[in-house]
Amino acid sequence: MRHEETPTLSTPAAPGPTVPGSPGPSPWMLRIVTVGLVLAALNLRPAITSLGPLLEEVRDSLHMSGSVAGVLTSVPPLCFALFGFMAPRLARRFGTGAVVCAGMAAITAGLLLRPFVGGTAGFLAASALALMGIALSNVLMPVVVKNWFPDRVGTVTGLYSMALALGTALAAALTVPLTDALGGSWKTGLAVWAGLAAVAILPWIALVRDRGTGAGRTAGRDGGQAPALRITRSRTSWALACFFGLQATAAYITMGWIPQIFRDAGISAGTAGVLLAVIMAMGVPLAFVIPRVATRLRTQGPIVLVLSGCGLLGYAGLYLAPAGGAWFWALLLGIANCAFPLALTMIGMRSRTGAGVVRLSAFAQSTGYLLSIPGPLLVGVLYQHSGGWGLPLALMAALLVPQTIAGVLAGRDRTIEDEC
Repeated sequence: MRHEETPTLSTPAAPGPTVPGSPGPSPWMLRIVTVGLVLAALNLRPAITSLGPLLEEVRDSLHMSGSVAGVLTSVPPLCFALFGFMAPRLARRFGTGAVVCAGMAAITAGLLLRPFVGGTAGFLAASALALMGIALSNVLMPVVVKNWFPDRVGTVTGLYSMALALGTALAAALTVPLTDALGGSWKTGLAVWAGLAAVAILPWIALVRDRGTGAGRTAGRDGGQAPALRITRSRTSWALACFFGLQATAAYITMGWIPQIFRDAGISAGTAGVLLAVIMAMGVPLAFVIPRVATRLRTQGPIVLVLSGCGLLGYAGLYLAPAGGAWFWALLLGIANCAFPLALTMIGMRSRTGAGVVRLSAFAQSTGYLLSIPGPLLVGVLYQHSGGWGLPLALMAALLVPQTIAGVLAGRDRTIEDEC
């Protein structure tokens, strides 16, 4: 078994973005970074999961067809892919802290604007602004962890993954009650989440001038080896990108369509939102546990198999008895959804250096999100043309097969430096 303290996982001896021979960061700075990670993670999914419980109201108000709604649920991975590729370059130029701070500001502005700009095009544009901020932060979170906490990759990854799952669940569970409490308008119910994003800007302001967390400084600390790294030549990189993309497909189908599946089965909008919250809330404890377990195993394939098995059972249950076993299916899908923190952990484990993590994180997440774009759209098309959920659920179950294969391959005991 492998522990977090092995050289493979923690190249620098001291935590924090320091150069050789320089003192490590102060305890207060580490606390600020930790708070910043947690607050940023809380805001990486409410833009998406707050929409699911109100999707029917948004569709009716904006006159969306099922296919257009499918496009809407495909916008997150599209934005994550396009803007995720920009993250390493922006981090090299401005520093990771500045880019994440700007990302939180973009999330705030996008969430505040999108319910009120009017029309489908305006809604999509404002959503894209928020999702741009999420995309940049998505890619850079593993980099921040590797640079500031190199000897605690699993623990800190688990902490912010847990916060991410908590934010996801809160948005799913509270959006409908907040909408009712604030007058019943879906516009107010969606806009209220801008407040949480605004709070997340604050700790990152302290890190704006710190270029030490940037990708450029990371590359320099690693002896200038980063330019020679050919990420696309690594089989592990491609396996991790495919695993990330397929788990993202399942996640965004879940966040965009699972509430509608429950509503079509006769469950109320409020209860459907709570069921989605249960799915996401399973990630709160498991997102903390799974990274810690993963860093102690030589290979992560067994974890992949368990998660995929739960997903298959959950989809079968949704097909056979969506209302009768709704709470149990939600629990199973919540466990399956924890492939995300596992993928983030493997990004940190599959490179020896911070520079390698920058490149691997950008490649795996951006390529993975590109691969995930057709899934939610295809579910919307199948739902509209078949008039039921049989075909969409069959597609979701079928996609678990290549996801499992890719996850087992990505979880092998090797690093990208061995293959590039």
